[in-house]
Amino acid sequence: MVAIKQPQIDLFSNETITFDNILSTAEFVNSSERNKIAFAEQTEQELSKPGRKNYLALGAVLAALGRYRQAIETLEKADDSKEKYLELAFCLRKTGQYDKAIETLDKAAKAGADALAVNCAKAGVYRLKTDFAQAMKVLTACENYQKVSALYHYTLGRCLQAQGQYDKAIENYQTAIEIDPVHSKAIFHLAFLLDIRGDEQAAIDYYKQLANNGTPYVGALLNLAVLYEDVGEYDKALKCVEQVLKFHPNNPRAILFKKDIESSKIMVYDEEIEKTKDQRNKTLETPITDFELSVRSRNCLKKMNLNTIGDLLRITEAELLAYKNFGETSLTEIKAVLETKGLRLGMAIEGQTPLPPMQEMPKTESDVDPELVNKPLANFEMSVRARKCLDYLNIKTIGGLISKTEAELLGVKNFGVTSLTEIKQVLEKAGLSLRKLD
Repeated sequence: MVAIKQPQIDLFSNETITFDNILSTAEFVNSSERNKIAFAEQTEQELSKPGRKNYLALGAVLAALGRYRQAIETLEKADDSKEKYLELAFCLRKTGQYDKAIETLDKAAKAGADALAVNCAKAGVYRLKTDFAQAMKVLTACENYQKVSALYHYTLGRCLQAQGQYDKAIENYQTAIEIDPVHSKAIFHLAFLLDIRGDEQAAIDYYKQLANNGTPYVGALLNLAVLYEDVGEYDKALKCVEQVLKFHPNNPRAILFKKDIESSKIMVYDEEIEKTKDQRNKTLETPITDFELSVRSRNCLKKMNLNTIGDLLRITEAELLAYKNFGETSLTEIKAVLETKGLRLGMAIEGQTPLPPMQEMPKTESDVDPELVNKPLANFEMSVRARKCLDYLNIKTIGGLISKTEAELLGVKNFGVTSLTEIKQVLEKAGLSLRKLD
């Protein structure tokens, strides 16, 4: 992959602008933080100039800068053309205005835009709208481009991936790359799926194609860093992150990830200590139901949401006795159980023993919309590392995720602050959060 070169034309000074010009400019703008700042300053200057403006150029650069709503307002003032409608549809899609995006793509087709480009763009909009039936219907009309168009196979791959049909998606990404060996988006998504399936070496090889030489493909470099860190190759992981920071010094994910890698490099693993911790945690996580207790004691503990030996160490005798129907007999029973393990009530409060996170009941349908609770995490955008860690904990749904604390997640190998921040952002968008201990 070669470095991204400055576009051959200046959008602001050319009356005739092709959609390829717009795409190459957007790629250049986002290739480095320095470019983005420079184009932002130039755009403000152009906006402040009196008289008629080149609204197509201004709208395209505003879109490249991520200012989509302002770009929409500006593009609507531009003269009608296929370039205007294609870029406007892109901005409408970015702002979630899917129906308007489809209508605008129809206008682009009438204005002479390439039919395949329009249909693939439509399929992308329907995919984001989760109207997969309509997306596949649009692509079915383009089947004559099989084995001919990388764009067709890439777009089909994205639709299949969104539906969980990973094998078919992989086949289409591979076909896209056979047709166009430098199709960066197809390479990236192929690498991502191969990693999810456990073919890490193949994923590394594809990510390296995007990472070698030139301006970095940020997502590919950060995912590659995850893979290197997973196998203990911290120097290679750090090199990937530093390559991102060279061009994007304020990239928040790269900054956090660098700290994670540097911390991993100095971590010391003591097998004996880990064995002791594992044994202790097993004891503390032992269910209370494993012990002989009276029906009254069991019922009281269940109502108080005390389910494990570890939970009992977080509560005092006074708190137990304050609970309705919990008497001295039940207290004596429980103290006897703990004594057999060399433990006693209230130890955790006194700081005498480190404990695993309290096993609270997960939030249920009474707290969160049942449909949201059961929504698969596969439907949400996450990095490879975050997905691997959640798979390790066998967390498949939103409900399973909100039942975990930050401490539980950070306790998983290679699960650092970067992944935690990412997952918290996913939950925040859904109006949820990880479980907090009182």
